[in-house]
Amino acid sequence: MDIEEYSPVSTLKIKETLLTKSKYPFIDVHGHPFPTVISDLTQLVSEMDSLNMAFMINLSGFRGLYLKKSLENVKKNAPTRFGLFLNLDFEKIDENDFESNTLKIINDSYNQGVMGLKIYKSLGLTDKDSNGNRIKINDPRLKPIWELCGKLKIPILIHSGDPEPFWSDKDKYNERWLELRQKPGRYMGDSNIYPSFKEVISEQHDIFENNPGTIFINAHLGWMGNDLDALSKHLDKYPNVMTEIGAVLAELGRQPKRARKFLINHKERILFGKDYNPSQEFSEYYTYFRVLETNDEYFDYYRKRHAHWKMYGLSLPDSVLKAIYYENALKLFPKIDKKLIK
Repeated sequence: MDIEEYSPVSTLKIKETLLTKSKYPFIDVHGHPFPTVISDLTQLVSEMDSLNMAFMINLSGFRGLYLKKSLENVKKNAPTRFGLFLNLDFEKIDENDFESNTLKIINDSYNQGVMGLKIYKSLGLTDKDSNGNRIKINDPRLKPIWELCGKLKIPILIHSGDPEPFWSDKDKYNERWLELRQKPGRYMGDSNIYPSFKEVISEQHDIFENNPGTIFINAHLGWMGNDLDALSKHLDKYPNVMTEIGAVLAELGRQPKRARKFLINHKERILFGKDYNPSQEFSEYYTYFRVLETNDEYFDYYRKRHAHWKMYGLSLPDSVLKAIYYENALKLFPKIDKKLIK
């Protein structure tokens, strides 16, 4: 038996609050329900209703015909329950008409109903220009994109880099060792292939600073869930930046005192997200409800490679729950029907 098989059952006799739906309706700003959004939405909506999920944003809207058909399908079958984000191809950056074409794509998509722009981690890590050079997140040729989103008042949800331990030695001291064993392609420590973690994150923060009129959603707590003092300073420094808790709930659940204080102090800057995709069980949302709403102690996270430690409930005040679950998203996305929140 090794660590992947070892799953001890706790002998603690403690309270268990098993929640299958959230206390208040919630808006998930970080979903990837592809290809569901171009097929029948009935089952997905039913699952959302069972959780008390009022609205989901599909960040994988892509562009062109795929985006057009997705928007049409949502409008026809569930017009008040889904929003789509646009995705761009940055590897066309050296084409003569890159800027004009890209800005036209954004404008056209906005007019069709797109709610925002999603930047994948490939920008800054693996996207290359025509000469095979890495495209930096703060490449000046991309600035018109950030500026246009600011003018249109559509947020940019940006995932840059990955957890810092993905760059560290894969040894017994690495907190993400199990994940790197199960998913070896996530290792970034080869300097001949990848830039450093600090380099990528610095480029990301640079566009936050130089585009104060644009709202950015720094995905996954900006990979600072393990250092909430740093994340607090980050949010204080960049008033145009929000963040979300998708796939990093385990960071909050293992430090309940500090996390509770952080979420209370920054309740207007935090959005609910899970990073859902169809390969996952909807029951994984239950752990989010339990961490945010209860004061339970020492319970399991739903994915061992993300957290081989235990969770603790934060017992957040109702005012904070409402802000994270739906109030902040309604302010950010005025197209969402407020009647969904009952």
